[in-house]
Amino acid sequence: MRASGAPSTAWAPPGVLTPPSWSLKPTGTDARFRGLAAVSRSTAWAAGSKGTVLRTTDGGASWRDVSPPGAGALEFRDVEAFDGRRAVVLAIGEGDASRVLRTTDGGATWTESFRNADPRAFYDCMTFFDRRHGLAMSDPVDGKYRILSTADGGRSWRVLPDKGMPAAQPGESAFAASGQCLVSSGPRDVWLATGGAARARVLHSADRGRTWTVADTPVPGGDPARGVFGLAFRDRAHGIAVGGDYRPGEQSPRASALTRDGGRTWQPSARPAPAYRSGVAWFPYSRGTALAVGPTGTDVTTDSGRTWRTVDGGSYDTVDCTWDLSCWAAGEKGRVARLEQG
Repeated sequence: MRASGAPSTAWAPPGVLTPPSWSLKPTGTDARFRGLAAVSRSTAWAAGSKGTVLRTTDGGASWRDVSPPGAGALEFRDVEAFDGRRAVVLAIGEGDASRVLRTTDGGATWTESFRNADPRAFYDCMTFFDRRHGLAMSDPVDGKYRILSTADGGRSWRVLPDKGMPAAQPGESAFAASGQCLVSSGPRDVWLATGGAARARVLHSADRGRTWTVADTPVPGGDPARGVFGLAFRDRAHGIAVGGDYRPGEQSPRASALTRDGGRTWQPSARPAPAYRSGVAWFPYSRGTALAVGPTGTDVTTDSGRTWRTVDGGSYDTVDCTWDLSCWAAGEKGRVARLEQG
C-alpha cells in the first residue's frame, strides 16, 4: 500500500501474486469521513462531518454529493448501505443531534426516521444483520447501554428493553470513530466495543440485542481516551478488536486483540498493531487476512490478528471490504481510497 508515499511491506491475500496498494480517489471535499459503506468495487458511500454524504458508482472516479438538505450542522459517523440506492446514515451527538436518516433513491431524497429525544442519550454506531433488521447503540443511560432496533430497513426504530444488558462501568462509553463500535455477523450475533473506563470490554448478543454477555479485553483502558474503537468478525466465532489511545503522540501498547470463541475470551496479539487504530476489516473469503487503519497508517495481518505489519503511512479512520474482493478506506480531509492490485 503506497498511496501515502511510504514504503510498502510486501503482502498479498491468498491467490494474489502481488501486494495491493491504496489508490486515493479525490472527493473534492475536506470533510472527515468516519462512516463508510463499501457495496462493491464500483459502489461506495461515505458519511462524515458537516452533514456530508457522498456516493460513487464508478469506483471513485467521480463522487456525487448526496448530503441530506439542511444537515450541515450534523456529524455523520456511520453509514450502512444495501446497494447503490438504499442507505441509512447515523448522526451523533447529545439529545436531538443523534438522528437516523434513510434514502431509497441514491440520496436524491432523505427521510428522517429517528430523532433522539432523551438528552442523556448519545448514539455512536449502527449495524444491520440483513436488509430489514438492524441495531443502533447509545452510550449508557441509567447505567446501561441503550439499543435501538429496526425490523423494516430503518424506516422505524424502537428502544429495546435493557433488562438483558449488563451494567456499564463508571465512565464507560463507545467511540464514534469509525462506525465499527457496533458490528454484526450472520442473522443474530452482534458485538459492542467499549472504552473510557477501567477496562476496555466487548459485549456480545446472540439474539439481536435483547440479552448480552460481556468480556474484558487486553486492550488498555483506564483513561477516557483509551479502549476498543473498532471490531470485525469474519464469522460468529473469529473476531478482531483494535483501539488504543486516540490522542496524537500518546503510546498505544496492546492496541489489538483477537477472539476465537465469539468474544467470550480475548487474547492479546503477539505482535500488536503498533499504534492507535480505529477501523478494521477482514479481507473477503480469507481465513486470516485483515486490515487495520488509523491516523498514522494501515497494518495487515495474515494470521487472524496474531501479528500485524505496517504497510502504509497514510491517514484513514475506517475501512470496509466487499464480496467482490474490494476494500475501501476513508478518513480526514476528504480522503477515500480503494485497494488496487499491484
